[in-house]
Amino acid sequence: MRPNSLHAADLAHLVHQQTDLGAHEAEGAILIARGNGVRVTDTEGREYIEAMAGLWCASLGFSERRLAEAAYKQMLALPYYHTFFQKGHEPSVRLAEKLAAIAPEGLGHVLFQCSGSEANDAAIKLIWYYNNIRGKPGKKKLIGRVRGYHGNTVATASLSGQPHMQADFDLPLGERFLHISNPNYYRFGQEGESEEQFSARMAAELEALIEREGGETIAALFAEPVQGGGGAITPPRGYFDLIQPILRRHDILLVADEVICGFGRTGNLWGCETYGMRPDMLVSAKQLTASYQPLSALLISDPIHAALMEGSRKHGSFGHGFTYGGHPVACAVGLETLAIYEERDIIGHVRAVSPVFLEGLGAMREHPLVGDVRGVGLIAGVELVADKEAKAPFPPAAKVGLLVQEKCQAAGLIVRAIGDRIAFTPPLIITAEEIGEMCGRFRAGLDAAWAELGGKALAAE
Repeated sequence: MRPNSLHAADLAHLVHQQTDLGAHEAEGAILIARGNGVRVTDTEGREYIEAMAGLWCASLGFSERRLAEAAYKQMLALPYYHTFFQKGHEPSVRLAEKLAAIAPEGLGHVLFQCSGSEANDAAIKLIWYYNNIRGKPGKKKLIGRVRGYHGNTVATASLSGQPHMQADFDLPLGERFLHISNPNYYRFGQEGESEEQFSARMAAELEALIEREGGETIAALFAEPVQGGGGAITPPRGYFDLIQPILRRHDILLVADEVICGFGRTGNLWGCETYGMRPDMLVSAKQLTASYQPLSALLISDPIHAALMEGSRKHGSFGHGFTYGGHPVACAVGLETLAIYEERDIIGHVRAVSPVFLEGLGAMREHPLVGDVRGVGLIAGVELVADKEAKAPFPPAAKVGLLVQEKCQAAGLIVRAIGDRIAFTPPLIITAEEIGEMCGRFRAGLDAAWAELGGKALAAE
């Protein structure tokens, strides 16, 4: 590596997020230089199929000119303005109007932020505020799920069920943040237990937690329709049908974290539609602008909005906001993104290619490293196992998921290892032919990992 190279500067100055910093120091990073469609190319000229759409989000690929032009046009007209102090601008108003029109029923009010983390953090603040205003100050505890992911702020990392994000950060885990089990039926279903029975057991666990803590102390449950950061885990059959009546019975809000699932990823506009969720709040980001600009949107119900109005009258203002929330350039790109989704029937395309995607990855169940494949729309998780018959996992120290990720990378495919689950969320524009190529490169990565392991699975510790 040249002393003055880009890689050397990267090692010297840039702290990479969610990264094994020791491995990065030893090996350096892959630095991406350009993108075209579903492919990206690094600074060394190597090309990859980006099967994660970056971080779950480049829904229209990496070369959609209309979005660049929308940003440029808005930058010339009004490059920045805010929505504080009774000020605003047309792109934010039009995008809020559009989101309210396409939102799940009852979610007609919109707050803009820059990221999913900020939107979930805002949801937490507003839930506490809402309960204070309506005279229930004791309802402050929030329920997340093991392996759930809702962001990296102090509050959202506490709500998330990701141990590596919590270790040594002194987060307030035991104060207002509670967790229920990861609904991974393949990994945690008991012998002879059907998916429906597993869902009933998960619902019973939720009910028991509420009874133990007291429903009068619990404010909300946050849930992703499909757990993204947990490894692309789809819910077992009947899961949301069983937990929602429990929440309603105890006056507990449901917040749908659609940061990954929203805007077509599951084959419907919202993951809520796919799984019959009826949320009181909905958090969206990533695919809202196809990731071309940082923007998130928190959608809230009429009762919650009424509490904000009452609180504003009480205190003289609504004391919440972000400087760049509703940035005009980001909102203009968001409007153009939603227009493209409709004009090109992106959801129809997802539904058309989803069977190819799911069948192609499903065929990997025959591979000696693969225990299970589950997905919906264009999101799927592949679980690696040491013993297929016993579903025995690999010992964590073996880092088999990372090995597969590295071998896929060498084969020209970017995937994400989440423990020993390999996640796939390709751009929504991916074609059936490109899916076939993606699956071929994935099989090559699996074969290379299997060969490095000596053609023999490691026994779980």
